[in-house]
Amino acid sequence: MSELSFLTVSELSRAFDTKTLSPVEVLDDVLRRLDILEPRLNMFAALDVEGARACARESEERQMRGERRSLLDGIPTSIKDLIAQKGLPLRFGSRSTSDVPATIDAPAVERLRAAGAVLLGKSTTSEFGCKAVGDCPLTGITRNPWNIEMTPGGSSCGAAAMVSAGVVPFAIGTDGGGSVRIPASLTGLFGVKAQFGRVPIHPVSATPTLAHVGPLARTVEDAAIVLSHISGHDRRDPYSVAGPVPNYLTASRSKRRLKIAWSTTLGFAKPEPEVVALTTAAVKRFEELGHEVQEFDHVMDDPEAMWNAEFYAGVGTRLKSVVVNSPDLVDPAVLEVLRVAIAQDMHSYYSRVFDRYAFRNAVREFFEHFDLLATPTLPVPAFAAGIDFPPSQPNRSIVSWVYYTYPFNLTGQPAASINAGFTGDGLPVGLQLVAGINDEETIFTACGAYERAFGDTDRRPPLIV
Repeated sequence: MSELSFLTVSELSRAFDTKTLSPVEVLDDVLRRLDILEPRLNMFAALDVEGARACARESEERQMRGERRSLLDGIPTSIKDLIAQKGLPLRFGSRSTSDVPATIDAPAVERLRAAGAVLLGKSTTSEFGCKAVGDCPLTGITRNPWNIEMTPGGSSCGAAAMVSAGVVPFAIGTDGGGSVRIPASLTGLFGVKAQFGRVPIHPVSATPTLAHVGPLARTVEDAAIVLSHISGHDRRDPYSVAGPVPNYLTASRSKRRLKIAWSTTLGFAKPEPEVVALTTAAVKRFEELGHEVQEFDHVMDDPEAMWNAEFYAGVGTRLKSVVVNSPDLVDPAVLEVLRVAIAQDMHSYYSRVFDRYAFRNAVREFFEHFDLLATPTLPVPAFAAGIDFPPSQPNRSIVSWVYYTYPFNLTGQPAASINAGFTGDGLPVGLQLVAGINDEETIFTACGAYERAFGDTDRRPPLIV
């Protein structure tokens, strides 16, 4: 690969400031790499080369005038195909949707444009974000750069694949049950969902009380930069968090000592032994950094039923006419869970809603005693592409095998996945860190210090090497 592969946002920005690189030069290099990698990885639902060239030329003109807008000015990136980007279709990974271009940008896309980022196009997703793996009937199978026979996870599959393959330094995904953290874990990235509503969403999501927008990046610092740019109140989103955006970059450089709760199972998960070994070793490194760690066997009961009722009911309601009249257009595994969700009666649904309020309060009380909760991000490393869940997790649904991530969409708390190490087969494994309400800064403090001391950010996927 090119010598420009795997440069970070900070490194590219410094090169632009000193004029040792230009945005057009970087984009040309990205497009050359895509010619090689896209046929093997299948990362894009829509690629907008001419639009990206226009962005890069405008950025280069600002560079020459010494008027760069931000650290992201001239940096190439992509937008997941669950997020509106003006001029490109919003297909949600589904054959049931229209290919008419979107007429507006989502708030995160607006802010990236304003910052000068170079938008390459739309990244692949599982259909309507309903599966935790990287395939859908519309675009086919997206593959993992660490082993192309394996899934990169989902639903932000294309975003994760292109960042871990060194195509772009960051990409924008969504997370309604783990869809940023899951692929971050399986591809060795740092992926973060901020507090619910920190990054506003518009048009309204099919899962409006669960959905987050967040970055996948190779470094904690890059994620901090990106999240700072896309966060902030927007009156079009009724859940949008008001008030100033925290300084994530400063937080990532803090040396504050923290109190961390640690659980290998939360009380109900069934992780593979190698995942437990790697994440336990990672948690011990936090102790080496001076943080206090307390282990728990049981933190909560499995909230799967609450999450299923909320997530799939939202998507199912949006797609009800398709489910009823054109079921052949929908991924069979997705169709099955949507039919169950829309068949639930009002009493059953609202019982789950009130269960969720009680669950959220119980978790809030737990966090009154700790700064962070650490868990494995997933019970497994990457597994074969093209199947719906790992063979080692029988009797689970297409999402419930991700035990550790969906609970914190129900609570809305900030949560992230950072690479904890690699299996004997060379596959990444993630460690999840969850913070209290509105406290993303503590995640960046812990992960920034961890990455500086123990990070393996120079390791490259075999596909690239």
